[in-house]
Amino acid sequence: MSTDDHDPSHPNGLNGHAKITGEGCIGSNGASTMTAIAVEDQVSGEVLTNNAGVGPAVQHIPQPVLLDANTKSGLHDDGLADISEVWANGESEEADGEGDNNKDNSNNDDDDDEEVNDDDEDNDEEPALKYERFSGAFHDLLKRDSASALAVSNMFLALGSHNGFVHILDLTGQRIKTFKPHTASVIDICFDSTADFIGTASMDGQVVIHSITGTESYVFDMKRPLRSLALEPNFAKRGSRAVVCGGMAGTLVMHEKGWLGHKETVLHSGEGPIWHIQWRGNLIAWANDVGVKIYDTASQTRITYIERQPDSPRPDLFKCTLHWQDDSTLLIAWADMIKVARIRARPRTSTSAASANLPPFLVEITAFFQLDCMIAGVIPLSSVMTDQSLLVPTHTRSASTSSSSTVPAPTSLLVLAYTPADTLFLHEATDDRAMQARKTAERPELRIISRAGEELAVDALSVAGFQSWGCNDYTLVEFGQNDTGKTKGYLVLSPKDVIIVRPRDRKDHITWLVERKRYEEALEQIEIMETEDTETVDATEIGRRYIEHLVSEGEYTKAAKLFSKVCGQDTKRWEDWIFVFAQKQELQAIIPYIPTDTPRLDHLVYEMILAHFLTNDRQALQRTIYEWPKDIYDISAVIVAIQSELDRYVPSAFKSTALLVPVAPDTVILMECLAELYTANRQPAKALPFFIRLRRPNVFELIREHNLFTAVQDQALLLVEFDHELMSKGEGTDPNKRGIAITLLVDHIHSIPIPRVVQQLQSRSRFLFLYLDALFDKDTHLISDFADMLVDLYAEYAPAKLIDFLRASGYYSLEAAYRICTERDLVPEMVFLLGRMGDNKKALHLIIERLGDVNRAIDFAKDQNDDDLWEDLLKYSETRPPFIRGLLENVGAEIDPIRLIRRIKNGLEIPGLKPALIKILQDFNLQISLLEGCQSVLHGDSSDLAKRLHRDQTSGFFITSKAICPICDLPLQDSPSSVLLLFLCRHIVHARHVDCADEFPPPPDPVVASVTLGGRSNRGISNRIAYTAMVRAKLRQGCPVCNREGQRT
Repeated sequence: MSTDDHDPSHPNGLNGHAKITGEGCIGSNGASTMTAIAVEDQVSGEVLTNNAGVGPAVQHIPQPVLLDANTKSGLHDDGLADISEVWANGESEEADGEGDNNKDNSNNDDDDDEEVNDDDEDNDEEPALKYERFSGAFHDLLKRDSASALAVSNMFLALGSHNGFVHILDLTGQRIKTFKPHTASVIDICFDSTADFIGTASMDGQVVIHSITGTESYVFDMKRPLRSLALEPNFAKRGSRAVVCGGMAGTLVMHEKGWLGHKETVLHSGEGPIWHIQWRGNLIAWANDVGVKIYDTASQTRITYIERQPDSPRPDLFKCTLHWQDDSTLLIAWADMIKVARIRARPRTSTSAASANLPPFLVEITAFFQLDCMIAGVIPLSSVMTDQSLLVPTHTRSASTSSSSTVPAPTSLLVLAYTPADTLFLHEATDDRAMQARKTAERPELRIISRAGEELAVDALSVAGFQSWGCNDYTLVEFGQNDTGKTKGYLVLSPKDVIIVRPRDRKDHITWLVERKRYEEALEQIEIMETEDTETVDATEIGRRYIEHLVSEGEYTKAAKLFSKVCGQDTKRWEDWIFVFAQKQELQAIIPYIPTDTPRLDHLVYEMILAHFLTNDRQALQRTIYEWPKDIYDISAVIVAIQSELDRYVPSAFKSTALLVPVAPDTVILMECLAELYTANRQPAKALPFFIRLRRPNVFELIREHNLFTAVQDQALLLVEFDHELMSKGEGTDPNKRGIAITLLVDHIHSIPIPRVVQQLQSRSRFLFLYLDALFDKDTHLISDFADMLVDLYAEYAPAKLIDFLRASGYYSLEAAYRICTERDLVPEMVFLLGRMGDNKKALHLIIERLGDVNRAIDFAKDQNDDDLWEDLLKYSETRPPFIRGLLENVGAEIDPIRLIRRIKNGLEIPGLKPALIKILQDFNLQISLLEGCQSVLHGDSSDLAKRLHRDQTSGFFITSKAICPICDLPLQDSPSSVLLLFLCRHIVHARHVDCADEFPPPPDPVVASVTLGGRSNRGISNRIAYTAMVRAKLRQGCPVCNREGQRT
């Protein structure tokens, strides 16, 4: 509800254009709707909109209230009359509706069946809340006392009693601390935001603020019974330690701590007792007999006044409840009325004298409705309590239904409802003693009310001794707020009991679904809990029931998907269900979900599955054998079964050592299975024949993995042939390419002896060549016994590699090798062998006659380094111009060009002679130029270094008075008459450290040396030079420091 600024000049307290809006619920059929009432011109009384009505359980009453601070009532005089007309119109419409309903009562019997169906649907609706009694020390504390006030923080629960005690408990109900600050009933308790301080107000007129963790405490005596108090926000962190209290004296007092003690400030007085106080941020809200007011501590002004309904019952019988939903929303519950007030900043206007003193905030009533009960407490319902995902869709119930459990809306209120036993409490002045007698009260109820005024859920509470308690004996508080502001639950306090109210979580939803045999939905909720990483529910029993239902319906595949969740780690349950499926011939449906690790079932189960695959699906058998761990079943038993099946198709399959021809696909699968099982059973030797006969490349991996090299000593030829067959399937395969088999034989010569392999490969010379060649590449000494054989094999299969072998090996027979090369006319190899045998001339003759390669002849002569060989080469070249030119082009240190040129006969035509000679001359000129350049550089560098040495030796350098002698480690200037020797190595030592120090002349007297015969003073340079020359003449060796270090100066 919002209003314009207050105009005192107007007779009804409003300016000429006040706008009032309100909300509520109406409808004779129980459905809730919103009602808007607008009053545009209070002077004329014209009503523009009138759609008011009253619902059966929650009645919306538009309240035209001026929410400025200076207004004391909503509408007066003419304005009140206008609104009364609006209400009258609404009541008349309601009466008309009731009349219509009375006319329809005759038809109610026809609708009985529909009502029964509606009741059945109501029973299937899920409740929104769950309840439990507060345990711990609570009941022991109230055996001789009764509770009167309750406050909850994030850590503690404070309970006040009528005997003046305050009990501090933790949230589990364990008592932490008890003290008695009052002599009468504790009416109100509150914690500060940090739960370090607790404040209490009592009927004895005292306010006590006590530190829970320390000794700090404050006591204020107000002389009159108190009804409520509130601590300022962040009380423990503020130095002012402000507290607001009020009670039967009718004054709202603030106590603030100052330099000279506490300062007392009266914020309001004169309008009856203060019934309730709430402090949030800078706003203080309180209720008195007249209504609710809000005070801004920042501007120190009262910003609004919300009047109490004129026809409301006595405030001392039905208390007012104030609750700050947030910093700008205040919930007001008084008697049977609920108002939601929204505080907002006042819009900026042009500065004037009238608006300068207005408060900085405005308040509008955003919701206003009336219930059919008295309100003992109201709290906004947390979003945690209204999680739509937990609940199934249900139809909306009427707000007048006494017991319902529909889905609460996200924006709703939790109301603690009290229904008076006597509805004539407004007529207390009657003389009838029967009417004056107190009636037995009814059970309190928790209702969920939407912001639209729609009643969503009602639950009656089983409170101990509820017949004796009144509305003011109940208290509703929230507890356990987390960092996101979500409330974990609520507490309902009565004098002898505390009930914990919590939202129904997913676990409760699952239980509700199971009770109605909606197993699939329950399991879906369990999966959601697992994905949310929250505490989950055991799905075993739920799944068991669901599986039984599915099996009875014949849905085996759907049932099998549930086993992992239902059976879990229970092996017996797994086995029982598997045998059930086997009996029903539906084993295939459950096999994909059977566990192999956790849990591990009996080996008979797995063997039964493998037998099923052996009979029905051999590809699945092979896949299962590869995937399953081998230790979960008896491998020997499975081998026997598969071998028996294989013998039916190939009874003599393994008697021959030759490679088999391709067999049927099923037989191949069985052989693959046997090979895998033998390998897993640590019988690789038995698996090897299967791999070879199946032509599987992993046969070599099997040999390496299980170290079967000794087992294949006599199968070298078989392995090489198998490997060659595998390689021959590729396109463009090199026949001399080594395969895996050759590599395996070469890498394990210690397990597979070389002579044994050579003996087996004798019949296949190419395989023998590949084997010996691989051995030679690995180590030239390995083929020492087979060098002659390898020469012949190289000459046949790889002539290009023969020369490298002849050069690298020394184990072959030169004569045999030469004979083989002669037979195959391998001239380069023959030249090499003749050179090694010492027949260089014959070798040179082969090069010249057979090869005609002058460069090779020159290289051969260089390698032999024989002058006679060079002479033969020159003699042979005299009549062969190409050889002469080749020698001229390769002339060097071995051949003197002059010697070669003199051998050229006159008139011999040599093609390219002139360029060859020019090249020789150019090469010599280049050599001479290089030598001269090197000599010039050497002379220059020597001169520079000599000059640098002379400069370094003759230049002076700086020494300090603290310099020490490197021989005796004493200061150099130890006395004025000491003689110091400076060497060219820059070492300075005392003269006494040289060997000939005794032969040195005494140093000249400084005084005498400075006077000449002419009587004039000079520096005595001549005397010093003369003395230095004499000392130098006596020195027979250089620097003693360098001599000691093994150097010479």
